[in-house]
Amino acid sequence: MRSSNLARLRCVGLAIGLGTLAFTACQYDIPVTSAPTRKVQERLLGDWTSADGNEKLKLRSLDDSIYIVYYDGDLFRAYHSDVAETPFATVQDLNSSDRKYAYVIWKLSDDGKNLRLRSVNDKMVPKETRDPATVVALLTKNASNPELFGEEIEFRKEK
Repeated sequence: MRSSNLARLRCVGLAIGLGTLAFTACQYDIPVTSAPTRKVQERLLGDWTSADGNEKLKLRSLDDSIYIVYYDGDLFRAYHSDVAETPFATVQDLNSSDRKYAYVIWKLSDDGKNLRLRSVNDKMVPKETRDPATVVALLTKNASNPELFGEEIEFRKEK
């Protein structure tokens, strides 16, 4: 996988979240949660284009709890990892040999046409963190802290 694409993916918010794909990345060795915290949401599935038209994102379901994300020729696995009533997603790079993770928050508009993604800032959750319980504790502690998240990218659902 091209490292620039991975970097963009990881500092977004996803999927999902997704996910989430145009920012510099925070790469983690462990997922937020070891298993999905909810099922795939059908409204997230489909083809998405960034507001500036430069980024393409495809979200598909692998099974009832896992998403496959296709982003600029690269593949990712993603699933919901809700923490502190916040819709986080764990996003794993499937193209690299180290299969690192990104932590992303996502928000889908009420009409299902806009998806906003932001990634977790590694200053708030250090990438050296090696224990999922510590990751969850840090996310919970900082859930209302605006510095927890990086820039936002918005995608529009294609017709």
